[in-house]
Amino acid sequence: MEILYLDSDILVCVKPARVLSTDEPGGVPELARQALGDPGADVRTVHRLDRVVSGLMVLARNAAAASELSRQIREELFQKEYLAVVHGRPEAPEGTLRDLLTRDKARKMTLVTTVPGKDAREAILDYRILHSADGMSRVRILLRTGRTHQIRVQFASRGMPLVGERKYAAGEDGCEIALWSYSLGFFHPKTGQWMTFSKEPPTDYPWSVV
Repeated sequence: MEILYLDSDILVCVKPARVLSTDEPGGVPELARQALGDPGADVRTVHRLDRVVSGLMVLARNAAAASELSRQIREELFQKEYLAVVHGRPEAPEGTLRDLLTRDKARKMTLVTTVPGKDAREAILDYRILHSADGMSRVRILLRTGRTHQIRVQFASRGMPLVGERKYAAGEDGCEIALWSYSLGFFHPKTGQWMTFSKEPPTDYPWSVV
């Protein structure tokens, strides 16, 4: 596992695709401990990426750091930006997607609904098209809410599923899902200093096209 930053309170790493974010055998914390060479290291998940999604994650290295980062996430101080490649092209070069989402626990899927209710939660993201080619578009996404599968569902519901999407699209693109955790911004849990990290996605398909 690639580690971009490390101190006594936090660890910023690159999560591989098909690895769980949670602390279980083969999960991100275990991979981080292996990278540190310390199987007993205190490494804690404070936010998650879908199993199929890759990119930046920050992990806490003690209980105090985990509590503070979790607070920032709850209070929407924690900034997350993604890069994605979608089929098609949004009508506007940039804009905001806003939906009500519900969760189908039996099918482990998130669905768009028009009916308000206690199980319907607002999902908001801002996007900007960076490039389009071969019927695909690379978009940069700023998450304003953090709903399960939010990016994947909001684009798929508009007829623009992510390339490599298998749960919310019928096609088969022959690649991992093109959704990458590109940038993180948060206040350091001990010093209070604003910190930002970013990393470009890999150069294989479809990132090599758009």
